[in-house]
Amino acid sequence: MSSINSQNDDININDSNFVDDDDNSIDLNDNLSDMLHDMETNIGDDDQRKLHVLFDDAEKPLYPGCENFSKLNVVLKLFNLKSNYGWSDKSFTDLLVILHDMLPDGNELPISTYQAKKLMCPMGLEVERIHACSNDCMLYRKEFEKEHKCVICGVSRYKRKKETDDMDDDVTKNGPPNKILWYFPIIPRLKRLFSNENEAKFLRWHKDCRVNDGKLRHVADSPQWRNIDHKYPNFGEEIRNIRFGLSSDGINPLGNMSSRHSTWPVLVCIYNLPPWLCMKRKYIMMTLLIQGPKQPVNDIDVYLAPQIDDLKTLWGLGVVVYDAYKKENFTLRAKIFCTISDFPAYGNLSGYSTKGKKACPVCEDETNSIWLKNCKKTVYMGHRRFLPTSHVYRKKKDEFDGNTEHRTMRKRFDAFSRVENLNVVLGKRTSAQKDVIWKKKSIFWDLPYWKHLDVRHCLNVMHIEKNVCDSLLGLLLNIPGKTKDGINVRKDMVDMGIRKELGPVETANRIYLPPACYTLSKEEKMKFCKCLHDIKVPSNYSANIKDWCRYRIVNCLV
Repeated sequence: MSSINSQNDDININDSNFVDDDDNSIDLNDNLSDMLHDMETNIGDDDQRKLHVLFDDAEKPLYPGCENFSKLNVVLKLFNLKSNYGWSDKSFTDLLVILHDMLPDGNELPISTYQAKKLMCPMGLEVERIHACSNDCMLYRKEFEKEHKCVICGVSRYKRKKETDDMDDDVTKNGPPNKILWYFPIIPRLKRLFSNENEAKFLRWHKDCRVNDGKLRHVADSPQWRNIDHKYPNFGEEIRNIRFGLSSDGINPLGNMSSRHSTWPVLVCIYNLPPWLCMKRKYIMMTLLIQGPKQPVNDIDVYLAPQIDDLKTLWGLGVVVYDAYKKENFTLRAKIFCTISDFPAYGNLSGYSTKGKKACPVCEDETNSIWLKNCKKTVYMGHRRFLPTSHVYRKKKDEFDGNTEHRTMRKRFDAFSRVENLNVVLGKRTSAQKDVIWKKKSIFWDLPYWKHLDVRHCLNVMHIEKNVCDSLLGLLLNIPGKTKDGINVRKDMVDMGIRKELGPVETANRIYLPPACYTLSKEEKMKFCKCLHDIKVPSNYSANIKDWCRYRIVNCLV
């Protein structure tokens, strides 16, 4: 079969899925048996049999005559240490072997990491392995589950030496597939969260415990949260309904900076939780893992389809879930509140073209851009239009591009009307349209509530802050290779007819660049670096900047 439900016999799961690495996590001894019994309500018959093994292990003494520790309790404590301090699987196995030999004969301690994981999570993490076209055209699921070739580009489904080899009707017997999508269904994982009394209580925080004083401290304080509750009162009345944030970006699992391989995980976070928990590893779920080496780019919609189907179910009929905190069954529904990504990934998720002359998703076809022939890149101008109409900067010429600014910010437009009639065939073999602003109709528009969201896509602040900081430091300290100033920039300014006093001055032997207002002398650079070096911030506020900034008489390095 193309979609294989696995119980994860290899147990190749990150440690944080089993234990919370938060120092403030609850005691592993607290209500362990109650948590296991609550979980029993939200699982099937096969998993219930495995869960009863957990019941036995929770009561079984570590060794004959031991009264203080059970088999499961000790393994949980040891695994908590492994997760908190980053022990490798091999080192943990060696520790288990030593402890097993030190304990009395007949002890129940596992002797390997594999056995410990099987003990703690006998039901495994449900995963669907879905075959995909190597050109990102389609997934072999639903009506295409038995196909041997891509119905769009005709590429074989399998890694085969000869295309003439006979095909077996059983798709699992034709060799390994060209590409695989790993899908980790979110519905069973939500059921497990509500099976824990403490977790189920946390999921009510946004209504029961949040301070509602009009200040923006949490996503639940945003107008969009209130607007959706008002637009869909049946959804808003049930405070246990889940609001997700979805994020995706490419990573290189090979551990180097090469861009030749890119694997794309898709993660969701839960905004029902308090702000000090919603970004913890424990509550961030990886729902999709898109195999490399090629980036899916605009074809990511093909791989999002299984998750979108589950989200439609969660929004429509919902699923019956047992709430361990309220001791009752209820119908759980869920929605995507927004996506979070860097700017290139925003283009992949939304379908907007983030390159070229019209790359601004706010201004669209009114984007003010020019091509710098010396720097050989497109830059975007006219930012003063976003200032208040009476702002003094609007009338200044010399400080900007030599013109006054009378335009105002573009009025909000209906994005759905731009993409409603787009019909784009996805896949690497299809020719992309040129000189278009919207490249596709995003799969997120299939969600009934998507058109009613005020802010659908959010940019990752981390990337923006880093890029702006790097640019400013490179400019102020004149760091080679990182500064935004140089001879090409000065030549482009001359071509534009602005800042003529900063134009390069050519002499017989060299080219002189006049100092600008941001040009620092060596003494000023020293003062700047010393200021950074001496900054003191509260504990856990940020990394120690002293480790990244050092100053000396000869030079200043950041």
